[in-house]
Amino acid sequence: MLSTLKRYTVFSAIMMSISACSSIPLDNNAAKIQKQPTSYDHKYLIPIHQVSADGIGASIGTVSFQESPSGLIITPALWKLPSGEHGFHIHEKPSCEAAMKDGKMGAALAAGGHYNPDNIAHHGTPENGHLGDLPALTVNEKGFATQAVIAPRLKLSDIQGRAIMIHAGGDNYSDTPKPLGGGGERIACGVIK
Repeated sequence: MLSTLKRYTVFSAIMMSISACSSIPLDNNAAKIQKQPTSYDHKYLIPIHQVSADGIGASIGTVSFQESPSGLIITPALWKLPSGEHGFHIHEKPSCEAAMKDGKMGAALAAGGHYNPDNIAHHGTPENGHLGDLPALTVNEKGFATQAVIAPRLKLSDIQGRAIMIHAGGDNYSDTPKPLGGGGERIACGVIK
């Protein structure tokens, strides 16, 4: 009986030592990580769909939005897109529906124009254009887009009740030679609720 009691005592002492050691940070970085504020943990995950003049089509993935000290981090997890650079913008209205313009239906036109609460007269870079102007979306040769971009002037509260839009073709961040960066048709969209 005494030997069993000794075994339990030794086992208890070992378990208490392990438990005590597990709460000690291994280095200074672990302590820093635990002390960082969590106010930037808020994030949205938005489903993205193909769009056409016929309406909303198949799902092609998601885009997440997360606040950070540097601005809004926008991370795509998309597939089935044409390779290359594409215009990427926040649009003013929360819809991806087709709508009528100049007598014909257009893809996701119900989303309105670029989000531009300050009425800036020109399209431009994420630093000086419409508030909804984002860095270009890069799609690899297999049709995947996963590279995060940062919108330095945006917060989550700015994008609620709007739409995220992907345009065919690149964006030159200028209104010349074509307006709104020279991007093409709206090809994918998601509503930010």
